[in-house]
Amino acid sequence: MSFKILIVDDEIEVCRSLCEILTNKGYQTYFDTNPQKTARMIQELSIDLVLLDIKMPQTDGVDLVKILRSKYADLAIIIISGFATVETAVRAMRYGALNVYTKPIKITLLLKEIERIRTSFEQRKMVAQDSSLIVEDLRMKHIISLVRTAAPTDAPILITGESGTGKELVANSIHASSKRRNHPFIKINCASIPESLLESELFGYEKWAFTDAKDTKKGIFDLASGGSIFLDEIGDMSLSMQAKMLRVLQDGKFLRVGGTRFMTTNSRIIAATNKNLEELIKANKFREDLYYRLAVINIHIPPLRERKEDILPLANYFLSYFSKVYNKDIKGFSSEAIQILLNHSWPGNVRELKNFIERAVIFCCTDIVDLSVIPEQYHSVLDRGSPDNLYGKIEGITREIILDALFKSNGVKQEAARLLNIDRKTLYNRMKKLNIK
Repeated sequence: MSFKILIVDDEIEVCRSLCEILTNKGYQTYFDTNPQKTARMIQELSIDLVLLDIKMPQTDGVDLVKILRSKYADLAIIIISGFATVETAVRAMRYGALNVYTKPIKITLLLKEIERIRTSFEQRKMVAQDSSLIVEDLRMKHIISLVRTAAPTDAPILITGESGTGKELVANSIHASSKRRNHPFIKINCASIPESLLESELFGYEKWAFTDAKDTKKGIFDLASGGSIFLDEIGDMSLSMQAKMLRVLQDGKFLRVGGTRFMTTNSRIIAATNKNLEELIKANKFREDLYYRLAVINIHIPPLRERKEDILPLANYFLSYFSKVYNKDIKGFSSEAIQILLNHSWPGNVRELKNFIERAVIFCCTDIVDLSVIPEQYHSVLDRGSPDNLYGKIEGITREIILDALFKSNGVKQEAARLLNIDRKTLYNRMKKLNIK
């Protein structure tokens, strides 16, 4: 599927020039000099990215950014302008623009950013529409690459990681990107079903296999044939069940409870666990041969505390999602809330972050999530040492924090640097590194 870009600028030559450059790069491009047509074109053409002039006779570009982002939450917007100031750039980016480029445009930088946006869109489309598999961390990007490579195969996959890291989302993404995507994807939690029932759930049972078995029942391996099976918390499976699982993985055969005839299945196994299977093997609680059968491809999801770059993108995603759910118009986080988001250890990982944001949205009565809606137990990570140091260490200063400081200082960089407790030169260098114009 092509990546569609709409260019909106009152200078026809700018539109034509950008269209030619982007078309040559393989993008599907459209343009218009009338911003009043922009919303209709986005809807009719299913536009992915808008390159928008900030100053046009018919409308104010910043106001248009606000309108478009409220109507199309997934739309990417980049401002291009010969009149952009720090103040207008901050306003535009607070309303949802990804970046601001001044004319004459540095085409090389613009093309690199567009390619990053296109790649990000592909990653999001690879999973369910309401998925929170949003990544900026380099290790997580590598995991996305592994998923892309592994998904089209039939190899068993073992996903490991702490509770709440997103193992099921990765499993969803694997199935959705596989050649089995149009066939069943059945999930079962091995820890939540008693062993006496787990066998019949997986393999089914024959009529009169036990007192209440008045009819033959198909199990998951019957029902998912041609598709995929997600075995969550497989580290909790008993040794006797592990032996039966090994047989299925080795030759695709299984026995229904009470059956004497082997059944065959053509289903792919995706397993997950929050336990250390290698330690369980040493303790004779997990079969080594089953482990190697399951872990043909092993994907480990790191905890959220080890991928800080993912925290704010995920928080913003959940904020947008729950704002829609609860019919609120919440635009972002206060500086103190951002500090909590970045400094909290998130022992419950993405699941805890999601619940944290949902609660904040429920109790938020303004357009900003601030300390008043954040439970007291989270406040301990705030840096109380200096009233001017809003954000802690320099390495924690991200694009969102700099934009927030610029907004608070009305675009005055010297004042923004003071709020960040860094000198002006350090702020310039950090803005350059983060490509903030």
